[in-house]
Amino acid sequence: MGPKLIDPFHRAISYLRVSVTDRCDFRCVYCMSENMTFLPKKELLALEELDRMCTTFVGLGVEKLRITGGEPLVRRDIMNFFKGMTRHLESGALKELTVTTNGSQLEKFAGDLAACGVKRINVSLDTLDEKKFAKITRWGRLTQVLAGIRAAQKAGLRVKINTVALKDFNEDELFTLAHWCAEEGMDLTFIEVMPMGDLGNEDRIGQYWSLKDLRAQLETRFTTTDLSEQTGGPARYVRINETGQKIGLITPLTHNFCESCNRVRLTCTLELYMCLGQDEMADLRKPMREHADDAMLQQAIREAILRKPKGHDFDYSRQKVDGQVIRHMSHTGG
Repeated sequence: MGPKLIDPFHRAISYLRVSVTDRCDFRCVYCMSENMTFLPKKELLALEELDRMCTTFVGLGVEKLRITGGEPLVRRDIMNFFKGMTRHLESGALKELTVTTNGSQLEKFAGDLAACGVKRINVSLDTLDEKKFAKITRWGRLTQVLAGIRAAQKAGLRVKINTVALKDFNEDELFTLAHWCAEEGMDLTFIEVMPMGDLGNEDRIGQYWSLKDLRAQLETRFTTTDLSEQTGGPARYVRINETGQKIGLITPLTHNFCESCNRVRLTCTLELYMCLGQDEMADLRKPMREHADDAMLQQAIREAILRKPKGHDFDYSRQKVDGQVIRHMSHTGG
C-alpha cells in the first residue's frame, strides 16, 4: 500500500484505537453524563465495515490495535470482529491486539479474547471501595468487575489496571491500590483527569489530582526510579525500588506526552480523530462506502494524518479549564 503513515512532525503512526460502540453499562462521572443520549444503532458501523477499516490501517503500517468503547464488550457479536483480526496477528502484520474495558463482561468473554490472540488488557478501575465504586461509576458493581479480572487472569491474559487520579476521591487509596496490584501480579497506571465532556455538570479542576503530587505522596513511603521503558502508549514508568513494582503515569496536564504520539482514534461512526485533545476529525465513512476498492480510503487516511496536530491544549494551570473538548471521553474511546 505504499509508504507508511508519517505525520507533519515526522512521527510514524503505528497505533490505532478503535471505539466499537458508544454504549456502556457504567456511567463513570469523568467519561459520561448520567443520562447519555447514545447514537441510534443504525448509525453504528457494521462489524464487517470495522474489519475493512482496521485492515486498511494495518496495511498502512499500524501494528497495534486497541479496541475500546464505551464498553467494547457490550457490542453484540463483537467476538466475530476479534476473530477476524486474528488473521493479521497470524500474518505478523499486526503485532498486538488488545482491549480497554471496565471489566464488567470479562467473566463471560475472557477465554474468547485469549483464543483470539489477545495477550493483555487494560481494566479501568478507580477504587477498591464498593460504595465509592458505585458512586464513581453510577451503575457499576465492583464484585462483578473483580470476578472478571480473576477470569481474565485464569484465561492467561495479562491485566493492567488503569486508575484515574481523582482529588478527594481515591487519594487515600494510593497505597491500597498499589499493594493490591502488586499482590495480584498486575501493573498499575494512574491517569490525570482530562477536561472533556459536560463540564457544566462536573468540576474537572476540583477532580484534578496532579500525578506530580501523586508521585510525591508515593515517595513518602518508597523510593522510585524513572524507567526508560516504552510500550507504545502514552505512559511513563517508574519502579518502586523497595518492591520492584512498576507504576505507569499518564500525565496529559503536568507533563504532556505529545512529542512521541504515535496514535490516532477511530469512532464507531468512522470519525478519525488525529488528537484526543483536539476537535478536528476526518470523516472516513464516505470514502469507504462510496468506493468498493480501498484506494480512496487509503488516500483519505493519509490526508488526515497530514493534519495531525503537534499536541493538545489541555491546561488547568490558571485555575480554569483551558483546552476543553466538549465531546465525552466515551465518544473517542479514551
